[in-house]
Amino acid sequence: MDYFTLFGLPTRYAIDREQLATRYQELQRQFHPDRFANQPEREKTLALQQAATINDGYQTLKHPLKRAEYMLSQQGFDISNEQNTMQDTAFLMQQLELREELDAIEHSVDPETALNGFSSHLNKMIKTRSEQMEQQLNAAEWSIAADTVRKLRFLDKLQQQVEQLEERLLDDF
Repeated sequence: MDYFTLFGLPTRYAIDREQLATRYQELQRQFHPDRFANQPEREKTLALQQAATINDGYQTLKHPLKRAEYMLSQQGFDISNEQNTMQDTAFLMQQLELREELDAIEHSVDPETALNGFSSHLNKMIKTRSEQMEQQLNAAEWSIAADTVRKLRFLDKLQQQVEQLEERLLDDF
């Protein structure tokens, strides 16, 4: 059973997060290992496996990028484990420039202001790519969507680095 079916959701990128959370809680109550404490070992094991599947499914569907990767995996694209190198050299050059810019921010005269500007620019890029990805997934343009997801993974990692730098700058004050 796929995660969308498990949570009673239509197989599409846009989901009802409230319905996901409600169904998650229902399933957690139904398959919580404590409910099977007095059952035979086989029943306990099955309940534990089901609880793990429910947790994995919930974490996958609630996170937009993981949800997109999951949808692509259902179409034969294994984005999370592939070693596919990015073919878009312009995008790769842009990533190198962004990483260099982020590295320079930490040593700039006013790192907080520079980081705010950088973060704003990065958020716009992520928003634009996310909108493209959603359109591509909705149109079942799997190969193009897979490429967009790969690019979003780069941007997501860069966003994490921005957050780490923000924390370091806050610790310095």
